[in-house]
Amino acid sequence: MKKVFLVAAITVFAISNSNAQSDSKAVQFGVKGGVNFSTITSDDFDDADSRTSFNVGVLAEIPLTERISIQPEALYSGQGFTSKVLNQDVDYNLNYIQVPVLVKVYLIEGLSVEAGPQFGFKIHEEIKVDSDAIGGNTTIDPDDSAIKDFDTSVAFGAAYKFDNGFFINGRYNMGLTNIFKDDTVIENIDAKNAVWQIGAGFMF
Repeated sequence: MKKVFLVAAITVFAISNSNAQSDSKAVQFGVKGGVNFSTITSDDFDDADSRTSFNVGVLAEIPLTERISIQPEALYSGQGFTSKVLNQDVDYNLNYIQVPVLVKVYLIEGLSVEAGPQFGFKIHEEIKVDSDAIGGNTTIDPDDSAIKDFDTSVAFGAAYKFDNGFFINGRYNMGLTNIFKDDTVIENIDAKNAVWQIGAGFMF
């Protein structure tokens, strides 16, 4: 009976180990895209609503062990928030090149969790006013901007990769640094980016 139990335990352990492995020991490259639901979190700014935009980019998966990989990415990410100003809906659009560097851990075959730092480089800033009287888009000159050009956050989420390389994923990006500059009229407001992402991609 002890031998049977031992054999069964070894078999279960072997199966669980094999199911947790990555699907490749080679470096893989891929493309991805998805939907962003972004806003800002702030104790000083309590009327910000979510802005819906998109993300698209490239990624690589670099295996370290059978279960663990490093996944660097480079993404265009539409972010920002929506707010009420003088009873008008105002979209504050902040577009970034985001560079997350994630540690990816496989729980079972195909299913993984991921987390790591993310570095954001602002490439465009625009205000859109939804009003018949003063509607339109206004691009903000970088020299006049109150938003910092660089942002840091931490990203964490989960993904499932199918045998053919197609994958789906969900992620939350939590800002770590204040997006507003210190030498502007809003220097006393502390606000951080917060972005939910849902998307899909393909690994080659």
